[in-house]
Amino acid sequence: MNANQRKRWLGLVLVFFVCVLGLSSPFQHFAAFPNELRLFSGQLKQLDYGMPVHAQVTVDPSILHVNGSKGRSLSVDLNKPLSLQTEHSGETTMKLKLFGKIPFKTVKVNVVPDLRVIPGGQTIGVKVKSAGIMIVGHHQVVSSKGVKVSPGELANLQLGDLITHINGKSVNEVKLVANLTEQAGKAKKPLVLTVKRGDRTFDTKLDPVFDAEDQAWRLGLYIRDSAAGVGTLTFYAPDQGVYGALGHVITDMDTQTPIEVGEGQILQSHVTSINKSQNGEPGEKRATFVKEGKVLGNIERNTPFGIFGKMSEQPTHSYDSQSLPVAFAEEVKEGPAQLLTVVNGQKVERFNVEIVHVTKQASPATKGMVIKITDPRLIEQTGGIVQGMSGSPIIQNGKLIGAVTHVFVNDPTSGYGCFIEWMLQDAGILLKTEGTNLKAA
Repeated sequence: MNANQRKRWLGLVLVFFVCVLGLSSPFQHFAAFPNELRLFSGQLKQLDYGMPVHAQVTVDPSILHVNGSKGRSLSVDLNKPLSLQTEHSGETTMKLKLFGKIPFKTVKVNVVPDLRVIPGGQTIGVKVKSAGIMIVGHHQVVSSKGVKVSPGELANLQLGDLITHINGKSVNEVKLVANLTEQAGKAKKPLVLTVKRGDRTFDTKLDPVFDAEDQAWRLGLYIRDSAAGVGTLTFYAPDQGVYGALGHVITDMDTQTPIEVGEGQILQSHVTSINKSQNGEPGEKRATFVKEGKVLGNIERNTPFGIFGKMSEQPTHSYDSQSLPVAFAEEVKEGPAQLLTVVNGQKVERFNVEIVHVTKQASPATKGMVIKITDPRLIEQTGGIVQGMSGSPIIQNGKLIGAVTHVFVNDPTSGYGCFIEWMLQDAGILLKTEGTNLKAA
């Protein structure tokens, strides 16, 4: 065997050992372990390296205890699970050295204050008044000369634009716009509109046209100042007095643009019937606002992860009035879970679901998980996920992990959910943490 052949065989042997090592359970345990951990204060967590070696662990004992020890350094057997008990909020690093000398792993540990919320599931009525006048369409006005024209189009106004001021005056009611339009038309003066389009704000002039058919001054625009609907309460945080609901943004039904909230309310609601979902046709909850019109809270924000605001007292008709811990996005796993929602009246019920896919998300994004309804009772009553169920809280292993957001049109027993972490951030009760090495199940 010449030198080249020996090198070739040596290379093949090395490749073989590398492959065996890569496929070995200890190596996979090590490779899959994150470089960063996020924990709540007071939380107990176990880590399993599954490696038949001993190591020396060094931590800040004022923040983290390992295997019950309050010391800064201790020897551990990595073939057994490491037990981590958080003490106080803060940041520390957990350093592991093999045989007390060889650097093995450094894990950044971020401990945040403990957070518990009361899961919702109640059906709520939603009333939103926009922070201006929404443009939802154009129409042609027939002038006194018989010419069809849309003043709104001539003023370069587009669907989805938000008129915030007219002649320097704040406007958020259609009735006020009608009065100002008539005044400007009679005075033969243009209206000066302040318009918000996305992140840009600009002024434009619009000359009202007298509609010969309706005998009224018109803008050539279809406009709207409010919206209403039905959804589901996701959580109530008693310590902060805030709530989160829906799990997705409220959009205008015609333009599909997010509504910028000026003011709004959520109200107690009563489910009267269910229009069941079928393949290709999502169903819906039919509900009415309770007669006494009890206001549960206000609406301060409308974000991609739902609506949020203040709630002065714990909502009634809860499935369980006890608060639950919440889960970070990386804690959510594929497997069984439960969903809380109302299918009749105001009674919140618990149903079985399956988390069939979890998406790795290191920063806020919608569609964090795919869920499937497995409870025959819910399928019998609703056909799966229906409109109005968005916001229904999802619970796994005793923790609130997320909320239902969308239904799959072609398979209404399945749909998307968002992680509760992103909702809590938008509610302002969970601080954003640095990007972590999140892992999907």
